[in-house]
This record gives sequence, structure tokens and C-alpha cells, in this order.
Amino acid sequence: MSKVILVVDDSASVRQVVGIALRGAGYTVVEASDGRDALTKLDGQKINLVISDVNMPNMDGITFLKEMKTKANYKFTPVIMLTTEGAEDKKREGQAAGAKAWIVKPFRPEQMLQAVSMLI
Repeated sequence: MSKVILVVDDSASVRQVVGIALRGAGYTVVEASDGRDALTKLDGQKINLVISDVNMPNMDGITFLKEMKTKANYKFTPVIMLTTEGAEDKKREGQAAGAKAWIVKPFRPEQMLQAVSMLI
């Protein structure tokens, strides 16, 4: 069975590009449009990795990450932040919340896939 990756981004085009790259590498992809939507997808199903944007409406990526880490099933699920946010203080905030990698947009799909393969 393939590994499941939750992709959280308010941009449908980013979700599409990330999804194409991940599916092409053999992963199963679950998509969410923001942090709140992503929390509804954490319904007990096995999620092997999360790729999340930071700046989103309703619930931003770092708040989502903190909420996700309170759930026993997802406490140790690795998270990659994929964002336009490159500020060091934002990166530190993400790492403190539990992010394992930080990729700044625009990104190369192979760069993202390399990070995924190291964490999954």
C-alpha cells in the first residue's frame, strides 16, 4: 500500500502541482484547502506525511501544525512547510511547532520529493 501524504494549501494550483509530483512518485495524496479543512481530514486514517503552506485563510499552517500535534494518531507525523515565507523567525516558529523541513516557493518538484523521501 502506498504512503499517504496530506497536502494543505489554499492555492488549488499549488495543490495540483504538488499532487502530480507526489502521485508520479507513487504516493497517495489527500488534499485540504486550509488548516481547518486539513483537521477534518485527520479522521483517524493513516497519514504518513503532511506538506502544508503557512499563510492560509481560516487557519494558518503553523496553527494547524500545533493542533495536529495534539492528536495522538498524528503526534509523530512529519511535516514539511511549503511556503513563500522565508523569514528566519517564521522558520523557527514552524520548527518549534514541529515542522521537520521548510521549502520556499517557488520550488522544484524534485527538491520536494527529496525532502519527502528523507522523512517518510
